Amino acid sequence: MSAETPAAAAGQFTRRRLQFRAWRGTRPFWAGLFVALGGLPIAYFPYANLQIGHLTLAMATTAGSGSLIIGVLLVVLGVSLWFQKHVRVFAGVAAILLALVSIPVSNLGGFLIGFLLAMIGGAMAVSWVPGEPPQAEPPLEGKGTGDAPESVVPADLGTQVPDATVPQPRDAAGEPKDLSGTSPANGANGRHSAG
Repeated sequence: MSAETPAAAAGQFTRRRLQFRAWRGTRPFWAGLFVALGGLPIAYFPYANLQIGHLTLAMATTAGSGSLIIGVLLVVLGVSLWFQKHVRVFAGVAAILLALVSIPVSNLGGFLIGFLLAMIGGAMAVSWVPGEPPQAEPPLEGKGTGDAPESVVPADLGTQVPDATVPQPRDAAGEPKDLSGTSPANGANGRHSAG
């Protein structure tokens, strides 16, 4: 065993962690986790037996197979959110509907634990949108102070030079057109009229 083995293992762990983080960031990971975790109590509780001393309490319902199907479908939908991110809206709506159906079928949706997890995960899946990669901004031209380009640096303290890249409205004669309705030229004198 060499002296560099622990450092190489730590470097590989960091690299794997960063790869997982990048993979997780490109898909509705948390939505899939909540939906899959919501399916577990929904599928488990109807088949569980609770022991209280010598008393065995069976929580089985007449629709035990229905709750097993709902739980397995929720787990499958959660995993599909991880690996098939383009089905996120379908999987989210299906998870919400299955969570609602689990209330009467499966012990109040796994004693509300599975119901709440599946509802939150389904809502997260429906609302998730893929992010766009950051794009490089074009270099700013001109000489400005600080981070502001020259075209928006105030000429003096009372006025600001209009930005040349933003087209200004013009009338038929080519003069700048005031769209605010508060110009002294139209008699408004800075006040709005209400009628």
